[in-house]
Amino acid sequence: MSLEQLYYYRKSEKLDNPKKIERDVIIYGATVGGITAAVQLRRYGLSVAITEFGNHIGGMTTSGLSATDLGSEYAVGGLAMEFYKEVSSFYGKPKEFKFEPKVARSIIQNWISEYGLEIYKEQHLESVITENGAISEIIMENGNSFIGKVFIDSSYEGDLMAKTGVSYAVGRESNSKYHEIYNGIQFKEQHHKFETWIDPYKVEGIPESGLLYGIDDINLADLGYNGKEDNTIQAYNFRICLTKDKEKKVEFPKPNNYDPEKYQLLLRYILTGHWDAMKLNTPLPNNKWDLNNFGAFSTDYIGKNYEWPDGDYETREKIYQDHLEYNMGLLYFLSNDKRVPAKIREEVSQFGLAKDEFVETGHWPPQLYIREARRMISDYVMIDRNCLKQRVAEDSIGLASYHMDSHNCRRFVIDGRVVNEGDVEIAVSPFPISYRSIRPKAEECSNLLVPVAVSSSHIAFGSIRMEPVFMIIGQSTAVAAMIAIQNDISVQNIDYKILSEELEKVGQILRWDDSIKDDPIARMEATFGQ
Repeated sequence: MSLEQLYYYRKSEKLDNPKKIERDVIIYGATVGGITAAVQLRRYGLSVAITEFGNHIGGMTTSGLSATDLGSEYAVGGLAMEFYKEVSSFYGKPKEFKFEPKVARSIIQNWISEYGLEIYKEQHLESVITENGAISEIIMENGNSFIGKVFIDSSYEGDLMAKTGVSYAVGRESNSKYHEIYNGIQFKEQHHKFETWIDPYKVEGIPESGLLYGIDDINLADLGYNGKEDNTIQAYNFRICLTKDKEKKVEFPKPNNYDPEKYQLLLRYILTGHWDAMKLNTPLPNNKWDLNNFGAFSTDYIGKNYEWPDGDYETREKIYQDHLEYNMGLLYFLSNDKRVPAKIREEVSQFGLAKDEFVETGHWPPQLYIREARRMISDYVMIDRNCLKQRVAEDSIGLASYHMDSHNCRRFVIDGRVVNEGDVEIAVSPFPISYRSIRPKAEECSNLLVPVAVSSSHIAFGSIRMEPVFMIIGQSTAVAAMIAIQNDISVQNIDYKILSEELEKVGQILRWDDSIKDDPIARMEATFGQ
């Protein structure tokens, strides 16, 4: 497989005859949040165009995140539940929330065809034109421009939001900022840590030999304290679709720039008797698995993504390729390096990439898992007390229900041993997401909605950041956009009573109580008459 097939960014050439596209709503980002927004807008009869930075449609939902991080199935409504109903129908199983990537892609593609969704790929945002506090036009590197009444930024990075001048945060806030408990630097007992003492130095016991690859050289004085703010973000990886089916299995390829030294820390950990780097491989239908990070050293590329949120496109391309080579190299190392115990090599070699997935990109998922980037700062910031129901948003647009989940953010040395830091996993029950958290402050922009990079603290975003929730919020932004357009008002001046009534009409679940636990499939049939 050529890595030329897998890239984040290639500079666009200026078109000789660039297009000027004018629609009711312009969506930036073809994530599932953008797709559900577009579907709902078309159901209203509004015109909409989606501009997508790359070539991939559907974000992580169609790029390997197939073992859905769901929380409670009963908190899922609207188009999100329609999606999972179609998954269940495809497999002939009730309440099926795991799927092959190609099945998710087929469902999304059917929606695109059914609703005639207009998608412009490889549209690299260059500039934003605003008039009287509202976006009037966005312009791409290739010269294309898009004009709308309302704009929706459904990108993982919040690029449109940022270029518009909307306030945002990157990194972990201090606990003191919003009176939280689980934000900031985390030294408390955590998961995905080294379970035994591992010497961090290239020559064990000799600091002068230098640190093994992947360990940050941080002075003790700079480590910080529990709850302190910093500018790090949780690690990225790829969600890789594996199979053991010999008819469909493709051997793990050796990446360009393969460097086995990147995995010496893992090897040292394995040789102490700890083998869990591929433990989180969740079974999918048809003899496939969704591989995710697990343990102290796995697919998460800790500390190598800090420049992504505010990075220019070239910077992101370098980070993308680095992550690709790291994740691909990890699987090649585990299945081929003779220093890895034979039993582990044999276990890993049972797996391979699935021949019938991601055919255009050599069977490797095209979307890097951007777990966290920019987060808007609006009039209402979702915080850990929302997740714990100590603070309740009265202007709900849908529910989140997965636990507060931050992957590790840093790896360094304390007292001569390797330490991971940043993992948080705190259980929650379904809680409402505020409408105010998806629209900017009125003085910053009056016609922008943000369903992915929502106004949230780092740790609250750890719960909100799940794909079903992005589907839910995306649909809710479409409802808000429709009301704003019909009434010729700003997104800040929408009457919540009108909004909530319309959200309930389209099947969104706005409040949680135990009586809501009916059968979700039956609920969707009752709601949509299917």
